[in-house]
Amino acid sequence: MNSPAFVLIATGLVVVVATLTAAGAAKLARLAGADYPTALTRAAAAFGAALTLAAVMTVALAAVL
Repeated sequence: MNSPAFVLIATGLVVVVATLTAAGAAKLARLAGADYPTALTRAAAAFGAALTLAAVMTVALAAVL
C-alpha cells in the first residue's frame, strides 16, 4: 500500500477533487452575481481548503494507523 503508484494515484485523485471543488465554488459565485476576480478568489480559497483538509485527514489517519 506504500508503493509509488498508489501514492501517485491518491495524490491525483485529491487534486482532481480539489479542482472540482474550486470549479463548483467559482460557478456558484458567478451564479450569485460575483464578478470574475471575486469568483476566482473564491475558487482559489476552496481549492486551498480542499487540499488542506486532505492533508489534515492524511496526518490524522497516519497517527491513528
